[in-house]
Amino acid sequence: MEITSTWVSYAAPLLATITLILLGRLIRRRKLHLPPGPKPWPIIGNLDLMGELPHRSLEALSKKYGSLMQVKFGSHPVVVGSSVEMARAILKTHDLSLAGRPKTASGKYTTYNYQNITWAQYGPYWRQARKLCLMELFSPKRLDQFEYIRVEENLKFLNTLFQKRGKPVSVRDHFSDLSFSVISRLVLGRKYMAESEDEKDMLSLKEFKEVLDEMFLLNGVLVIGDFIPWLAFLDLQGYIKRMKAVAKKMDMFMEHALEEHHARRKGLKDYEPRDMLDILLQVADDPNLEVKLDRIGVKAFTQDLINGGTESSAVTTEWALAEIMKKPEIFDKATEELDRVIGRERWVQENDIDNLPFINAIVKETMRLHPVAPLLVPRLAREDIQIAGYDIPKGTRVLVNASAIGRDPSIWDKPKEFCPERFIGKSVDVKGHDFELLPFGAGRRICPGYPLGLKVIQTSVANLLHGFKWKLPDNMTAKDLNMEEIFGLSAPRKVPLVAVLEPRLPSELYSL
Repeated sequence: MEITSTWVSYAAPLLATITLILLGRLIRRRKLHLPPGPKPWPIIGNLDLMGELPHRSLEALSKKYGSLMQVKFGSHPVVVGSSVEMARAILKTHDLSLAGRPKTASGKYTTYNYQNITWAQYGPYWRQARKLCLMELFSPKRLDQFEYIRVEENLKFLNTLFQKRGKPVSVRDHFSDLSFSVISRLVLGRKYMAESEDEKDMLSLKEFKEVLDEMFLLNGVLVIGDFIPWLAFLDLQGYIKRMKAVAKKMDMFMEHALEEHHARRKGLKDYEPRDMLDILLQVADDPNLEVKLDRIGVKAFTQDLINGGTESSAVTTEWALAEIMKKPEIFDKATEELDRVIGRERWVQENDIDNLPFINAIVKETMRLHPVAPLLVPRLAREDIQIAGYDIPKGTRVLVNASAIGRDPSIWDKPKEFCPERFIGKSVDVKGHDFELLPFGAGRRICPGYPLGLKVIQTSVANLLHGFKWKLPDNMTAKDLNMEEIFGLSAPRKVPLVAVLEPRLPSELYSL
């Protein structure tokens, strides 16, 4: 009896406190003015409304519920912005408050437990990584220093295409080869690909491209366990198993590159960095770093540089060529500009791009219709905020639907039509200042490598049009060209583009 009364005397205040807290939360939730959205089902929320292309599903929902809406993925509220005004509010006005990243299975298993630049949690580690990108890896000085690599690899690429003249070629394979060749030399100093069966710890080029494709796919999928945590251990979709497998392959590759770089630097006090991994290792040795950059961090950064630089360039260039092949008159306008400005005695260089407004317009129009990341990498509210009069509580996941903005009829005339002319005479750029065109994002968490990616894409598109005439194989017509996409962190073509090319410049320009 005495024990019971003692327990009651302690428990009663505790229960009262818990009850008040729960009631307070309930009252607070009732007072919140949340964005409109579809009514969620128990447990699954609105996951049933997501089709194979979530950015398209969310675009359709936004037409019903508005440019700022809330859906539920499992138990997690997700706010989606689908207009210029909402993108500006999310990526500029409330940039700092929404600078967090949600913790997801892909971030955990494929990026060394959120150690890369893309998925790192907001804080000292991420700020240091961003500074490293801006001041060291992607500074104008560093990009100029490595320009010769981009020139050499581009010439090799054009020579390879010349050898395929008159034959059907898989465009994506060649574009991804170019992207990987450029990025591997910039980041690693050489192409770390197995050339014989004796190199068991290496990947063949084909295997490595498969690894990169898998990485991008798995970083964009909706994983049930991310939104219904108590189901995570079941791995119902098999994604986590795939993430672990691809991460293991990538880590094997990273270890090989890291060991070789360590061996090359060993015992040298005044070693001059030859590539971006050398720069990372040099930074890691700095005792004055705010946050120590350890071996895992170096591998995570390096992997991020390779992944981002390879996929975005190849996907965008393939989409550009596919759109041009559907409208041959665009090819005629582009080549008229190239012949007039560049002539037929040389290739396009990076410093020519500013003098080629129509080529620039083609790149922008491709990124409008086919943004590298149709749904920008999700953000996380770090505190309670309000957008357009609606409450966004701390912990809410926030998405910007760049694809929907790029096809918004209130911004663009004939939004589904590929029309580069719309950008002629306009100052709209892709650098995060104009919120109607956001292929690389904006604000603090804009893709830090976009200056490099943009250079590679612009010169690739320019030289592909300058150097070759393109046509569809056999009896295919423009109407037969499949323009479907696959959803991931990027949105590549569902059916790879196959084309036949013929040189349009003097043959000596194609020789190395």
